[in-house]
Amino acid sequence: MIDIKHLREHPDIFRQSATLRGITVDIDAVLKADKKRVELIGQVDQLRAELNVKGKPDAARLKQLQTAKAKLEPLEDQLANTEERFQELMQAVPNLLAPETPEGGEGDSRQEKTWGKAEPQREFKDHLTLAEAKGWLDFERGAKVAGSKFYFTRGALVKLELALQSMLYPMLEERGFTLMQVPHLASTRIMNGTGFNPRGNEDQIYRVEDQDLNLIATAEIPLTGYHADEIIDPTQLPLMYAGFSPAYRLEAGAYGAISKGLYRVHQFNKLEMYVFCQDSESEHWHQELIKIEEEICQRLELPYRLLRIASGDLGASAYKKYDLEYWSPVDMAYRELTSCSNCTDYQARRLNIRTRNADGKPVFVHTLNGTAAAFSRLPIAIMDNYQTRDGEVRVPKALQSYYGADKL
Repeated sequence: MIDIKHLREHPDIFRQSATLRGITVDIDAVLKADKKRVELIGQVDQLRAELNVKGKPDAARLKQLQTAKAKLEPLEDQLANTEERFQELMQAVPNLLAPETPEGGEGDSRQEKTWGKAEPQREFKDHLTLAEAKGWLDFERGAKVAGSKFYFTRGALVKLELALQSMLYPMLEERGFTLMQVPHLASTRIMNGTGFNPRGNEDQIYRVEDQDLNLIATAEIPLTGYHADEIIDPTQLPLMYAGFSPAYRLEAGAYGAISKGLYRVHQFNKLEMYVFCQDSESEHWHQELIKIEEEICQRLELPYRLLRIASGDLGASAYKKYDLEYWSPVDMAYRELTSCSNCTDYQARRLNIRTRNADGKPVFVHTLNGTAAAFSRLPIAIMDNYQTRDGEVRVPKALQSYYGADKL
């Protein structure tokens, strides 16, 4: 949620932000509901003040109080309805955009840097063909058990994920992250507060029927809700968490070659970095999270590029976002591996997460999230870049001590 005072003063920048994101939102309706809400609050407060009398009133005063009470009850109902409508409209207003955000859609994101050598095309097997031939991956039996785009991993692919986890956990702990395992379900309030909309028009979230629960799409969701309705001691900031969880996503049915195999599935394991910080520090922590994502790729010697994401490819909560894409010599293309977003105070306002400024006044924290590893896509990047001509897959040097061998 955004700051209503800021919206009142600068409605045009919020209109522009929504337009550039491709999000339809009625700013005039928000301002109209806000104006009505403020008027009703004034009227209700005035009547409540009139009713706040001490001592026994005389007959004339009693009649005035009865009249005020009769007016108050319908006004309170009207205020409750107006407040509900106002909150509904406010929830639809996206965050502002950071300066220098590229305009346009997915194809308009700006390349910021590259690392490593983009190898020429290799006439090797794609990860799905390779992993199924090796017995590491079984989509057929996954579909038999749970439906399309579910799968079993076996043998070397399971060991590879465990080796990656063993490498990443101490790496993140050394940088100050607290390791977390999180609930796999979250209430609709927490989902919406994070910026996901499980009850909206876009059917992206698995939900539990007849219960106010939804399967999480990322550990970002429960980690955001971890400090809901709290005032965090400023001496504790920044709070840095690394949350491990499955990610459940309905979107896996997307068409196209890029959704092949493990690249886009209904369920995968994920390690998510999350930071709560003071507003003045969020840009610093955004850059720090990106550095960690880059270091992971560099340790694994995976060529990549860093993209500044364009406005039309940003969700409602992100003020600024980068994607890191690995180079696939099999596809001859860069493919998304991780993302990293600064959500400023957007999520904190929606879930009432605050700290105190230097004057002791409660203020909203800033929240940031970044992917340490998606354990579906990272193995693809390794299989694409470490496959040999004889059909074997080498283990990156940084992983060999954790995996226990130099080949899968």
